[in-house]
Amino acid sequence: MVTLSTLIEQTAQLSLSGFKESLLFQSEDTKYQSLSFEERLYHLFEAEINQRQDKRIKRMLTMAKLKDSSASLDQIQYLAKRKLDKSQVLSLANCEFINKFQNILLTGATGTGKSFLAQAIARRAIALGYSAKYYRVTALLEEIKMARLDGSYTKTLARISKFKLLLLDDFGVTPLKGDEINDLFEIIEERTLNGSIIITAQLPIKEWHAYLGNETIADAMMDRLIHTAHKVELKGPSMRELLANT
Repeated sequence: MVTLSTLIEQTAQLSLSGFKESLLFQSEDTKYQSLSFEERLYHLFEAEINQRQDKRIKRMLTMAKLKDSSASLDQIQYLAKRKLDKSQVLSLANCEFINKFQNILLTGATGTGKSFLAQAIARRAIALGYSAKYYRVTALLEEIKMARLDGSYTKTLARISKFKLLLLDDFGVTPLKGDEINDLFEIIEERTLNGSIIITAQLPIKEWHAYLGNETIADAMMDRLIHTAHKVELKGPSMRELLANT
């Protein structure tokens, strides 16, 4: 005779923890007795699938290393002073821009919420199954510099390229030096047909070309970024100041 304990042992052997939890729940809830075999089995597999999806999302959030892992599109404040188009944000929330290899360029003064919005979109992308990775631009360039020195440059680029969405925060904060403009171009070039980028910057887009310095690389980089980009310029007062006063 097959007992509940036997089934529980089998779920453990097959690593079906979601299935196991649902099976135990069904054994204690009499309403499931009225369901057909197929319906009960459906609920068991659904529980397993949901648990695996939850675990996958948690792993992806850990790998993304978002500065603010709690950032959510639901928390965005559409104050009139911010000039933030809610319909544009909601259209980006479906993350179709990733499937189309398009980019998002977020600009605005410090404190206007660029980084929060970028991370909220990235978190939404992860919830939909897209892998993402957060970098401050200076940290990314330092990582690539060290990769050049220890001989892991190609491996590092390959690892970064696996993420469907790359979030580059604080672009244009410090001057580029040495090979940094080339390294940044390599990252952006690789993204062209492999994924999408979200860039946040205090610098207006019209000043990016001059900031990059090298005219040839700047032309190529801007061509790859701008023609497939959704542009969002945030206005208004510092959100940190507003939140501190509420």
